[in-house]
Amino acid sequence: MPSQLPHKPPSSFGAERVARPGTASGPQGLPHGLRRALMTSCAALAVAAGVLAMPRPAAAEVKVGVSDWPGWVAWYVAEQKGFFKKHGADVKLVWFANYTDSIAALSSGQLDANSQTWSDTMGPLAKGLPLKTILVNDNSAGNDAVVVSPRIKSIKELKGKTVALEEFSVSHFVLATALAKNGMKPSDVKVTNLSAGDAAAAFMSGRVDAAVVWNPWIHQIEASGKGHAVFTSKDMPGLIPDLLVAQEKAIKAKRRDLVGMIKAWFDTVAFIAAKPDEAAQIMSKVVSLKADEYKVFLPGTRFFDAAANTAALDGKSPQSLVTVAPTISSFLLTHKLIDGKPDAAKGVDASLLAEALK
Repeated sequence: MPSQLPHKPPSSFGAERVARPGTASGPQGLPHGLRRALMTSCAALAVAAGVLAMPRPAAAEVKVGVSDWPGWVAWYVAEQKGFFKKHGADVKLVWFANYTDSIAALSSGQLDANSQTWSDTMGPLAKGLPLKTILVNDNSAGNDAVVVSPRIKSIKELKGKTVALEEFSVSHFVLATALAKNGMKPSDVKVTNLSAGDAAAAFMSGRVDAAVVWNPWIHQIEASGKGHAVFTSKDMPGLIPDLLVAQEKAIKAKRRDLVGMIKAWFDTVAFIAAKPDEAAQIMSKVVSLKADEYKVFLPGTRFFDAAANTAALDGKSPQSLVTVAPTISSFLLTHKLIDGKPDAAKGVDASLLAEALK
């Protein structure tokens, strides 16, 4: 859910999605990926210099970055079904084949808002950048998993065994969380640093005891009978959220459009629930997949409706963005992926959601 941690790129453990072999391209004909990656905030901000040279999209009220992840590709459902127009939101979706570039584009002011993870928002917040989360699109709820051979029945049985994963990515965070929940330490397992596709291949060939991957690899491994998921992102609710993050200046200048965009999102979530086949058809075309291939991602993506957003943006809720932030930032700080502790509360603005729900 995409890789820097939750799914690998800039300032946090968010993530660039790594291209799936055999797939084509996104809306701009560029290679697309299926996962987020973590990188340091410094690296993300450095990329901003390159982003400045990118061709600017056609003028529009709100320029919003979108990358390859179901909760973000769903914005094209809103566009194609006319939900933006219905709610008076003038929105220009800007596709990024490289998720990291979208983080840098928002941080440098090239975008009004961006589709990015909570973890990847931590670094910019720690640096004091004026960014606000205004909507939660989804949580990974099964699209990330620790897969093991049939003979292994629990995380505790991984002690002393080798686990393949992409270091410092969302996969690494999933493993760290799984171990902690089972009273284990990172040193209890041997980590082999491989990209998600290579980790899946190493597991399928029996070269490692376990792997941490995301769909479609989870689906492929389980279908082969060579392995099963022993821990998934469904077991760590609230810790891999995918968001709509906006510049403060855009919230002030283009508030009406952003509020309309939030309203359009709730129509989108309802549409996906009511007509999953049609939604998958629209979303699959964006990333050049077949509809039945894309439907694999939907069950593991918990799309957030109005009620879920209300809880997520309420700092007092057990699984709110503010409540889970210390767990995420701790991982980032431990691995030196961000500089300084971010003030999570300053990175959330629930007022647009409240306005959208009036």
